[in-house]
Amino acid sequence: MEVLTDVVGRLDPGRVLLLAGVEGRTEVRVASFRPHGRGAVLRLEGCEEREAAEALRGLALEVDRSEVPPSPAGSWYHFELVGCRLADRACGELGIVEAILEDGGGHLLEVRGPAGSVHVPWVEAFIVEVDVQERRIEVDLPEGLVETCTSTS
Repeated sequence: MEVLTDVVGRLDPGRVLLLAGVEGRTEVRVASFRPHGRGAVLRLEGCEEREAAEALRGLALEVDRSEVPPSPAGSWYHFELVGCRLADRACGELGIVEAILEDGGGHLLEVRGPAGSVHVPWVEAFIVEVDVQERRIEVDLPEGLVETCTSTS
C-alpha cells in the first residue's frame, strides 16, 4: 500500500482505521504492518486470503476526523480541499475539486465542471482564498491557463 501519513504509530497492529469504499466507511483493525520499499505491507484482521485483500485494491484507509489535528495556517489537508468548489477570478466557477494529483513538479487540483476536467496547479501565487468551511476555493490563474488545461474527455 501507499502510505500517506507521517504520524508515528498510525498503522500499528491493533489500531482501528476506517476503510473508505463506495458504500461508505467500515471500521477495520490492523493485524500487522511493515514498511516495504516506498510503501508498506499491511494486513487487516479478518482479511486472511489474498483474494480478500485484492478486493480492497484502490480503497483508502482513513482515521476518524477527530484524530486529525488542525492543519497549520496557510496549508490544508487533501481531504479538506477535495469536494470544494473552485472559481477563478477571470473565468468564474470551474467546478468541484475531485482529487489532488502529484505530478513530480508539484500538486494539481483535478477539477470537474461543466466544461470538462481541468488540472489546476496548486501554486501559492495563484491562491486568493481557501474557505474549507464554505467548501470554496478562489484562485487567480494566468490568462489562458484554463483553456490550455481543460479536457472534455
